[in-house]
Amino acid sequence: MQSTVAGKQSANRTDDDSDLLLSEKKQRVKSVIRVLKKLYPEAECALHHKSAFQLLVATILSAQCTDERVNQSTPELFRKFPDPAALANSSQEDVERIVRPLGFFRNKAANIRGMAQGLVDRFDGEIPQDLEQLVTLPGVGRKTASVVLGTWFGIPSGIVVDTHVRRITNLLGLTKSQNPEIIERDLMEIVPKSEWINFSHRLIHHGRQICIARRPQCTSCDLLKFCNRTGLDPLV
Repeated sequence: MQSTVAGKQSANRTDDDSDLLLSEKKQRVKSVIRVLKKLYPEAECALHHKSAFQLLVATILSAQCTDERVNQSTPELFRKFPDPAALANSSQEDVERIVRPLGFFRNKAANIRGMAQGLVDRFDGEIPQDLEQLVTLPGVGRKTASVVLGTWFGIPSGIVVDTHVRRITNLLGLTKSQNPEIIERDLMEIVPKSEWINFSHRLIHHGRQICIARRPQCTSCDLLKFCNRTGLDPLV
């Protein structure tokens, strides 16, 4: 009987500790969001675009590539193929030539052409404002769909987890996972839905300007007092 009671007490303590940890994370996120809003009040997507279609194309092309490089290639791409119908009717060779500098150019060319064809065939050339429909298109995963829905349409369908968001949320102690899907799930539990879109944009800006992967500027970082600095050497 005593061991059973002890086991229940142990289980209760574990649950209480888990709830406390979640509460602490929510409080930390509030503080982090408050600081990020001051630092980056007008945070925007770094991919250049003038329509939902252009943003969708650019986001597909940005896989394993910097936004800066994508922005160098998309002006010519959008001049030649300004809408889904034009891109769907393009040749693989023409598109490959333009996106070649972005890496994995054959797959990327095939994906954006397939995506455009899907838009023409199934959505009358319009970008669906629904995550489940978007992810049925070639080259469009949950992250890409969330970028387009959040940035262009203002629909908070999830939290975009790129390399900056993954790294910084681990440093902050908001998650312990390296899996983007698990990280997104962890963040959606503690970040208010009204902040889902801008939270990612602001963290990405912070990762490029202050919390730089190879040389984080911790001593000049306004988030330092909220940061565990998980995996980094102690400050001297």
